[in-house]
Amino acid sequence: MEKSPYEIFQSECPELASKFNELVQVQSTIVGLDQKTKQLINIAIQTCNTNPMGVKMHAIMAKKSGATREEVIGAVAMNLHLSGLSTVLECLPSAIDGYDTE
Repeated sequence: MEKSPYEIFQSECPELASKFNELVQVQSTIVGLDQKTKQLINIAIQTCNTNPMGVKMHAIMAKKSGATREEVIGAVAMNLHLSGLSTVLECLPSAIDGYDTE
């Protein structure tokens, strides 16, 4: 089985990956937003950055946090007027794939 880009990052840059994981853990404890909302925001940000892999991973986490399929799609679609149609079209299949994966 082929390694994912993140697995390669972890094996090739273990110290940096460890520190990154610590940062992500600390960010997840920030109060004020529930996990579902945080994941939907992450989907919107990853879409804005045209990062289909990030969209897929956060769609999986959003579903686990209680997001509906429509909410995940909405987080991508809200970028239409901000990032353009091509960005939405590039990321929407990844959002659906991630949501439908688990």
